[in-house]
Amino acid sequence: MRGIIVSAIIGFNYFIGVYYGVVQAIYSALLAIALVVILQHISRVRYAPFRDLEKRSEMPPVSILIPARNEKTIIIRSVESALAMNYPWVEVIVINDGSTDGMLETLISRYALRRIDPLYRDMIKTRMVKGFYYTSRIPNLLVVDKENGGKADAINCGINVCKSPYICVQDADSILERDALIRLVTPLVQSEIPVIASGGVVRVLNGTKHKDGVVTSIELSKSTLVCFQVVEYLRSFLFGRVGLDTMNLNLVISGTFSFFQKAAVITVGGFAHDNVTEDMELIVRLHKHYRFKRIPYRIRFVSDPICWTEVPETMRMLGRQRRRWQLGLIQTLWKHKTALLNPRYGRVGMLAMPYNVFIEMISPLIEFTGYIVIPLSCYFGMINYDYFMLFLGLAVAYGIFLSAMGIFLEEITFRRYPKWTDLFKLLLYAVFENFGYRQVNAFWRFQAFFQFLFGKQRWEYSRQLRKSEKKANAA
Repeated sequence: MRGIIVSAIIGFNYFIGVYYGVVQAIYSALLAIALVVILQHISRVRYAPFRDLEKRSEMPPVSILIPARNEKTIIIRSVESALAMNYPWVEVIVINDGSTDGMLETLISRYALRRIDPLYRDMIKTRMVKGFYYTSRIPNLLVVDKENGGKADAINCGINVCKSPYICVQDADSILERDALIRLVTPLVQSEIPVIASGGVVRVLNGTKHKDGVVTSIELSKSTLVCFQVVEYLRSFLFGRVGLDTMNLNLVISGTFSFFQKAAVITVGGFAHDNVTEDMELIVRLHKHYRFKRIPYRIRFVSDPICWTEVPETMRMLGRQRRRWQLGLIQTLWKHKTALLNPRYGRVGMLAMPYNVFIEMISPLIEFTGYIVIPLSCYFGMINYDYFMLFLGLAVAYGIFLSAMGIFLEEITFRRYPKWTDLFKLLLYAVFENFGYRQVNAFWRFQAFFQFLFGKQRWEYSRQLRKSEKKANAA
């Protein structure tokens, strides 16, 4: 028995060495591509006629959809942000998904809305719509009241209602920068290939100062947990997605701030109800449909439109978020497993799907298993201490390097954190996240596999929903 265990540990250690080398090589390639692409993009942006385009009538109309449930305290901030867009024609639609905290009444009171009965066609089937609210003082604002059906159902309802050929989905706890939409749409109208979906950069709102839906001052939060997430967001958005975008291989566009061609979304049936990360599932479905039909298309990530969003400030809520993200990734890849290594879907099947399966999905399993195997290796006297320390030092150093490069890209491009003290703090957090924070994240993502395997795929969401309803009813 001892011999079997020893052989298994040796084999796993060799596998870890090869796996780590391949992953870091891929990350290095994405980083190099991102550095070149971002610098070229910033050079073009400096001469882009954004101020002229803001008033051009030929810019396509866009509907900003804000699905919301029990967001009474922050919904006005989000609506003000959407209404303040520097864009020729914007329609703002708030979808009240069965709130019980008085959110609908807050909107009606703030904007003096009155109930109307417009023609409604449910091209995508949703839960029952109970009413529409409108005011002639703000003709581009519409509030839809419907039965609770979840975020995907609320977005689908907004798609049915909106009049524009393009939709922008904004989370209720987010704030868009005033030129975010014009920056997101400009590459679309300049592209020779139809762009059916795109996304921008999401930054951490916690710690910033804002007024009337506009961020007025950018500062780091005093919360260590929030600052770790700032580093994560910079690393994720400024080289991972930029690198994949060059090859049209992005399978993830943040649902916090996403943009779609309405006709494309309706063609594939709208947002799915059976996935906890409905945004990723829709992107994969769009890729498959257009690849299968051999229709030219692009799904873009644009590195300068900014959306500020609130992130969890407690370990409990952060754990729920990370388990949900990982669970949604597993659900999506499992649902569309026929595309994996399938040449029928081109680069999506041969590159994007394997990347997400063997790196994004499998990595927490391998990492967390490593935390078990290493002590066993020590117990059986199978680790060369000098080699192990060298390997560990290189792994930590490279992780710090990737995070530091994300901060560096932020500094040479957009400089949303203008204070040198803030940049220095971010660099420190880029170091310290490797000692505890990263391991806890791996554990949360590891837990998501058990939620998937044992069918608890909506358990945390349902429990949290019930608690919020009880809290709202008590208030």
